[in-house]
Amino acid sequence: MIPVGELVTTHGLYGWVKLYPYNPQTTAFSFVRKIHLHKGSASLECFLDGCKAFKKGFLLKIVGMDSIGAVEPWIGAVVSVDENELQPLGPSEYYHYQILGLEVFDRHDQRLGRVTRIWAKEGGDLYVVTGAEKEYLIPAVSEIIERVDLSRGQIIINPPAGLLEL
Repeated sequence: MIPVGELVTTHGLYGWVKLYPYNPQTTAFSFVRKIHLHKGSASLECFLDGCKAFKKGFLLKIVGMDSIGAVEPWIGAVVSVDENELQPLGPSEYYHYQILGLEVFDRHDQRLGRVTRIWAKEGGDLYVVTGAEKEYLIPAVSEIIERVDLSRGQIIINPPAGLLEL
């Protein structure tokens, strides 16, 4: 299961619910029909009846949840999808869940830390790399990210002068 966002509030009276996606640029909901809701010890597999972009998130309509009362108990739930439901990516493209937790090294094999968060910004993602003594913000651009090796759990970067001193 791949967590893709969180249900944050109801929308209207007929069972629509607002999803705050972990990646605001996601196109996953154009393709996904089956989702999983997880809240505390409760979980539910359900199907989407509708989805539309709304402000900085999405409005979802879940089959069988046709009233505000039906969706209210699920506010705060994490929404996950099966990996095989996700759209295949192109070369050098990765889902956030694949990057989180990877170790980051510079070209000289110096460990900088681990990717602990990803900030999805309009200009591109920023990897938050937490090291032993410092936190780094690494732009996820090809000029800096030299290689992502999922099998080894590593990202190799070639930072420009001064980036690691910020």
